[in-house]
Amino acid sequence: MEPPIDRIKLSQSAKDQLIKLKRVTKIDQWNILCRWALCRSLAEPTPPSPVPIPGDSNVEMTWPTFGGEMADLLLIALKQRCYNDGLPIDRETLATQFRLHLHRGIGYLAGDPNIKKIEDLVAVSLTPPRT
Repeated sequence: MEPPIDRIKLSQSAKDQLIKLKRVTKIDQWNILCRWALCRSLAEPTPPSPVPIPGDSNVEMTWPTFGGEMADLLLIALKQRCYNDGLPIDRETLATQFRLHLHRGIGYLAGDPNIKKIEDLVAVSLTPPRT
């Protein structure tokens, strides 16, 4: 499958939030936390706000690094979400939505006061999405 992006560069704000998540969860790889974040945002019923997101940090990864063995599954989930939101599934839209969902998800995870250890992160994933 063709990825929506070749490389993603995170905002400084997202980097700072990921540093907090790394400390709390003891998950030391950016890409793994980013996968959790993307899924967290995709589970929300509302689409992310279309806000400009700077790529002003030094955290950058390729799509294969981001997705790993789950890359195709994550891309399918992103495409389904775009379809459900009435958006086209062209590469540009997918890239934009990926960036928005990823940053929103990072913010949700970092801002969740219930996440104090890795078990809490797992518990969040097992909680049904709000409707």
